[in-house]
Amino acid sequence: MKLFKKSLCALLVGAGVLAAGIASAEEARLRAVSAFTANTAFSRPFEAFVKKVNENGKGLVQIDIIGGPETMPPFELGNAVSKGIVDMANVPGAFYLSLMPAADALRLAEIPIAEQRENGAWEYINELHNKHMNVWYLARTADQQKYHLYLAGNPLEKPDLKGLTLRVSPTYRSFFEALGASLVQTPPGEVYTALERGVVQGYGWPLQGVLDLSWDEVTDYRVDPGFYTVDVNALVNLDSWNKLSVEQKAFLSKMAVELEQELAANVDAQNAKEKAGQAEAGIKTITFSEADAKTWLETARRTGWEQVESQAPPEEAKRLKELLTVQK
Repeated sequence: MKLFKKSLCALLVGAGVLAAGIASAEEARLRAVSAFTANTAFSRPFEAFVKKVNENGKGLVQIDIIGGPETMPPFELGNAVSKGIVDMANVPGAFYLSLMPAADALRLAEIPIAEQRENGAWEYINELHNKHMNVWYLARTADQQKYHLYLAGNPLEKPDLKGLTLRVSPTYRSFFEALGASLVQTPPGEVYTALERGVVQGYGWPLQGVLDLSWDEVTDYRVDPGFYTVDVNALVNLDSWNKLSVEQKAFLSKMAVELEQELAANVDAQNAKEKAGQAEAGIKTITFSEADAKTWLETARRTGWEQVESQAPPEEAKRLKELLTVQK
């Protein structure tokens, strides 16, 4: 039996013993914040997870979402969950690199989270979160969805970004920089205004979410192919996690795996729906030639791992690359 299944099985067996031997622990309540605005693409899966937990965990564990980016700046959320200011966070690895530089590798995963739970990657990533951030890596709330470059104004003919000023997050900073772009880092809430005012001519963002944020109103093109893989993670403060009973931990772990399975089953349909919606909204697709697409993707992969290797402890970068990529 694989490593994660052993761990989950042990939790479930322990929960059964606990339930049979003594009364259930007092209901736990966890306070959560999302890095994303409510009811947008990267908040909805977490909201669905919380709803399912609360419906099925009455008397055991409940989660209260106390807000999103209006409550706490997204780039401060990792620190907040690390220190226990909040019990849970729904946040991308790119937003807490100052605490755990190796989290940058999560976007470079070439295998889905289900496989990561089978090959030991999830356990290793959880160990790193425990060690560097004092958090438990509960679930991946976004996976198997690519990032894209979106442009306002003129189209792009080849993978050359010279002359363009682009809005970035740490996720694709090194990639766009290697292709010659000038970079501006802003929170997502400032992207629309930056495009509208011509401060930037484009931005990096996943396939999903553009329509939710009304960015289609100031976007003319999406560049294909997509690159990297979206990672948004449900983290639990480790002290809060350790206060939970075996039964409560097992329940949350089971809910986390079910969430990931549901997302994996629906992601292709969601991606297709988003592409159709963008086309209907007037966003045209720029598709590179086979040779240019190869250059685009190879540059993304190379610069991505170079960035991880430059900032994370060497042994962590090496091990993550072994666990998360398809060896070539």
